[in-house]
Amino acid sequence: MQLFLIRHPRPLLATGVCYGQLDVEAEDPWPLVERLRALLPDDIAVIASPSRRARAMAEALHPQPQFDRRLMEIDFGAWEGCHWERIERTLLDAWAADVLHFVPPGGESAAMLQARVVDCILTLSGSSCALVTHAGVIRALLGHWLRLPIGEWSQLALDFGGITLVELESCAADAPGVLHYLNR
Repeated sequence: MQLFLIRHPRPLLATGVCYGQLDVEAEDPWPLVERLRALLPDDIAVIASPSRRARAMAEALHPQPQFDRRLMEIDFGAWEGCHWERIERTLLDAWAADVLHFVPPGGESAAMLQARVVDCILTLSGSSCALVTHAGVIRALLGHWLRLPIGEWSQLALDFGGITLVELESCAADAPGVLHYLNR
């Protein structure tokens, strides 16, 4: 299966604000659509996070996209909408000490995010699919398929409006993936 992983356009949000599942608008997706459509197979299924920033891109790419909450960004819980500088330093230090398993108050860990998004992929069928989603989701999927440690996958640079292509032999949980390109 070919999976085209598309990151939503840049959110319309002040710099330095923590946002994961915070539902914010994004820049207009239409300037990106022609470039993205040229990279996608005709009649490809589009499945997206239901967040506004991903939904707008999905609706620009496909007349009837599907939406799946499992493709939402990591849940930062009580940190959502807070400026990073206002989050308690001891909590940020605890997160830095265990990026994979630390759970922000009321949120989820990177391991929980990864399990959620891999579960979503296990339900897919067909030869190709485009997922319009978030950087954390794309990083978690790439980390899983490419067998990367959290220290590597959590730092992958992903452009707003970028597209990444991964090919899977199967949608089985233990199936490795082949990265064809990143950030086109």
